[in-house]
Formats: sequence, structure tokens, C-alpha cells
Amino acid sequence: MRLSYRLRRAVAALALAIASTSPALAHTGGVLGGGADGFVHPLLGLDHVVAMVAVGLWGAVLGAPGIWVLPIVFPLIMAGGGALGILGLPLPAAEIGIAASAIVLGAMVALAARPALWIAAVLVGAFAVFHGYAHGAELPPGTDATAYSVGFVVATGLLHLAGIAFGLATRWPGGRLAVRTAGLAIAAVGVVAFSAMA
Repeated sequence: MRLSYRLRRAVAALALAIASTSPALAHTGGVLGGGADGFVHPLLGLDHVVAMVAVGLWGAVLGAPGIWVLPIVFPLIMAGGGALGILGLPLPAAEIGIAASAIVLGAMVALAARPALWIAAVLVGAFAVFHGYAHGAELPPGTDATAYSVGFVVATGLLHLAGIAFGLATRWPGGRLAVRTAGLAIAAVGVVAFSAMA
């Protein structure tokens, strides 16, 4: 019951953050406006979506404190990767890194892997750089970079929360199987994305 309350509070805080960024974005150069463009960007690529959901799922598999550490590490490091992309600094093989993140994170969920928390955090953080870089590099011309960044970080947080919510099913035997199957599906999406680059 307490976790459900915390989850509702986190979702409400993220929704408030989205709402508070909208009014200042009326004269940005993107199609929807800086924050809205940033919010939508992570949702446009299936490999992005599944990898971000996998972070929440894996956190749920690990349990406390991993259930909160991984979904905090990812957006923080991703924001740094986003800055690299916005600045136009080179990051070779970013798309390969994104596909690999879906494969590896999906596999961690499918295998119910339980490494030391610092290893999981480093792995998640490394992949976050690639995701953030892709978001930043695709900043629409004339768009407010700060609002855009807030948008993609908020969307990422919501995807992590979706993964956590589904991952809580690991408390029950049937739920564990469903979560591990979702991990397998996420890894498969990564394999398809990787194959499409070949």
C-alpha cells in the first residue's frame, strides 16, 4: 500500500513538471514546442521505449534500493548525454548503443539477473549516455534546449515508472514469468533494431 502511494506521488510530480514547462514554450522552433517536442521524442522509437521500460522492470526485479536507484541514475546520466548531443560533440555508434541497451537490459530482466547494485547502475548509466545523446542530437532547430531536455527526461521517468509498475508483479509466481517474458520481448526488439542497422 505504501509503495502504491509513493508511485502515485511520483507520477503526480512528473505530471506537474510537464504542465509547468508548457506555458513558456509557445515560441520555440519545434513542431509541438520545446518541452512537448522533448517529451514526445523518446516515445517515437520502440527501441528507446522498451529500453527505458526495461530499466524500471530491472529495478523491480532487483528490489529496494535498486527499484529507485536505476530509474534515478538513468535520467541523470541521460541528461549529460543529451548535452553532448545538443553541443554536437561526436559519439560514435550511438544507435548501436541504443539497440544494445534493449538487448542487454531485456536480457537482465529475462534472466532475473541480480548483480551488485553498483554494477547494475554503471551498466544502466552507460546506456543512458547513448539514449541522451540521440535525444540531444535531434533537437529541432530553434527549440529551447532546456525545455526540450526537461521534456525527454520527464518522458523517460514515466517510462521507468511504467516498468516499475509492471515489474511489481514479480511478487507473484505468475507475475515473475510475465516480467521475465517481457524482458525477453524487449531483448528481441533490440535484436530487430540492431539487425535493421546491418
